[in-house]
Amino acid sequence: MGQGRTVPAVDRAVMILNLFLDGEGSRTVPDIMAKLELPRSTTYELVQTLVANKYLRAVDGYGNRYDLGLRLLELGSTFSAGIDLAGQGRVVAEQIMSRCDETVHIASRDGRDVIYLVKADSPHAVRMVSAVGRRLPAHCTAVGKAMLADLPDDEITQLYHDMTDWPSMTPNTITSIDGLRAQLDQIRASGLAFDDCESNHDVKCVAAPVRDVSGAVVAGISISVPVHRADRLDDELARHVVEGAHDLSERLGYTRRRSIS
Repeated sequence: MGQGRTVPAVDRAVMILNLFLDGEGSRTVPDIMAKLELPRSTTYELVQTLVANKYLRAVDGYGNRYDLGLRLLELGSTFSAGIDLAGQGRVVAEQIMSRCDETVHIASRDGRDVIYLVKADSPHAVRMVSAVGRRLPAHCTAVGKAMLADLPDDEITQLYHDMTDWPSMTPNTITSIDGLRAQLDQIRASGLAFDDCESNHDVKCVAAPVRDVSGAVVAGISISVPVHRADRLDDELARHVVEGAHDLSERLGYTRRRSIS
């Protein structure tokens, strides 16, 4: 079967992205116009469309220079992991749940939200606000904070710079960029993220990041417990969630450094 018709606007958008393959760094709209011999208005509209969809990002704060956006990293990471993230995640989540009898979640991040991909339910009856396919604000959850902690401070600032009304699910929810930064610093130091009744009045969580073959954080895994069993989080369940994150990361091709001790 021969090649079908292509859409000119899509062709031009792909041409813009392909310009960055030369490794010369960020570009201005005039640079792109000159390279591709496109009209200014067309180039500007295409660039703004790519920015809106996170395939490009403004790098100078004024919209004068652009570089590749985080969506391309997410696509690359997703390509590396393939459809195995949910499948392998289900295996790992069920294994952890069987060891600790607590609910296990695996989620990915989409901007300021997390999307739950896997849920292995505890045999205990515990009311959860999570469900497969549901979105929650990342800053309200341990699994979200575990993923956000992989971002440098400037990207956290960029991600939340226009957040004027922070979603709050409980009185314990973080409601400021300073509060979020403080917790992310702690998470980077320890490798563990906690949810202290921040998304559910009755539930606490511990989480760790999951990496793919490139080393990028593509998901997070968490264990959730009711408050009356929260004493398990700091030791026993923290160990389970770290082991689960390492297991799933290795299943996705990530090779971690092992200590010699």
